[in-house]
Amino acid sequence: MEGERNQSNWGRNDRREEDVHTVAVKAGKRTYFFDIRATRAKDLYLTITESKRQTNASGEVSYSKHKLFLYKEDFEKFHEGLRDS
Repeated sequence: MEGERNQSNWGRNDRREEDVHTVAVKAGKRTYFFDIRATRAKDLYLTITESKRQTNASGEVSYSKHKLFLYKEDFEKFHEGLRDS
């Protein structure tokens, strides 16, 4: 399905059972992943990951990643901040 990441253990350490939903958004050289996950206590949180493809001088490809973790107690404040920006 377009926009959804392959659900294999792609670079992860056996945490797949925590994933609830994933959407990928491609934007030029960057890809943004929106992952809804559950803690062991079954509380939901959102992880937003920016992945940027980089090529060094010798042509080797690597990816730099930046993550933001947003927990349910902060959803409303985060939404207000986005709305007011």
